[in-house]
Amino acid sequence: MRKETMTESRRLKVLRTVAFIAVVLGAVGSLGLMLHVGHYRFNVLMLLFAVWDLSPFAGLILAGIVSKHWPVISQAALYAVMLIVAGESVVIYGRVVLKAPAQPAFAFLIVPLASWVLLIVVVLITHVVSRKLSGRHEPLFRA
Repeated sequence: MRKETMTESRRLKVLRTVAFIAVVLGAVGSLGLMLHVGHYRFNVLMLLFAVWDLSPFAGLILAGIVSKHWPVISQAALYAVMLIVAGESVVIYGRVVLKAPAQPAFAFLIVPLASWVLLIVVVLITHVVSRKLSGRHEPLFRA
């Protein structure tokens, strides 16, 4: 293995580790902020909000697990999305807590949707780009 490739591999592993840690912390922070806004009431609606708000984090972790077989560009893009989603979720939910808008639920509905869209778009685009660059036509997911 060339020295450049070893350094790239090491950097990708560090990025992967940081991204996974950020996603876990983002999920915990997002859940805590959602519960705070809901005044820690536990009912079916809060459970549905919790599932919806945590779903992008679960999707990111799952994508991170299966991404080991993806091209490097796709892996790096996924890890960047993991960092962005973890950060933006906590920042937006934190603003909701601090500003206390009349309709706080809006953010808790839109942020997960935007996170899913970002994840899907980035993964698909990087997959297409990596296929064109390599000249190979591998499927995105292997059976």
